[in-house]
Amino acid sequence: MEAQSKPSPPAKDLPGEKAERIIEAMRQSVARRGVAGSTFDHVAREAGVSRGLLHYYFGTKERLLVEVVRREADLRFDALDRQLAEATDADAFLRLLQTSVDEMLRTDPTYVTLTFELFTLANRNEEVAEGFRDLMQRTRKHLADSLRAKEQEGVLHLTVDPESVADVLFSVGDGLTMRVLAEPDRDFGPAISAAIRSLRGLLDDA
Repeated sequence: MEAQSKPSPPAKDLPGEKAERIIEAMRQSVARRGVAGSTFDHVAREAGVSRGLLHYYFGTKERLLVEVVRREADLRFDALDRQLAEATDADAFLRLLQTSVDEMLRTDPTYVTLTFELFTLANRNEEVAEGFRDLMQRTRKHLADSLRAKEQEGVLHLTVDPESVADVLFSVGDGLTMRVLAEPDRDFGPAISAAIRSLRGLLDDA
């Protein structure tokens, strides 16, 4: 594994077009080979850039993986924000969250796989653990801000603080997506409906 004894500095800014090629190459490599099999040589060749450029901008393979998941999370939250803007009550808010997860699992489950890979690596690599903690904090804050904004609009009345609600929503979503990916032929509709009913109590209508 390409790692170093001390955490490397945050990834440097990279021109957009090259960054997109590198990130997509890393995504596809992990999907095909897993993290252990995805070397800088593979990623550089498939992105059409030099191995030295990857080292310069990202330092390590693990740092690149963190950056891939971080950027994908940003893109997904931008899309989710646009969807949640349409929510007019708690039921609509939860339906839109469910639709977002359903769409991700149907069209691009790689993001979920990358996140679970990152979690596994974080247990034995402090560089990854630091990046993963930052990712968890940023995603929790983002969803909590969305919940807070909806409460201010009068759409929701949260029964506990927004950060706690966000943690519960993520925990339920992460657990269900893992099971859906592990048993793709099973009908999880009843389980998802039960989860929605359980979560509903956190988002009472104002």
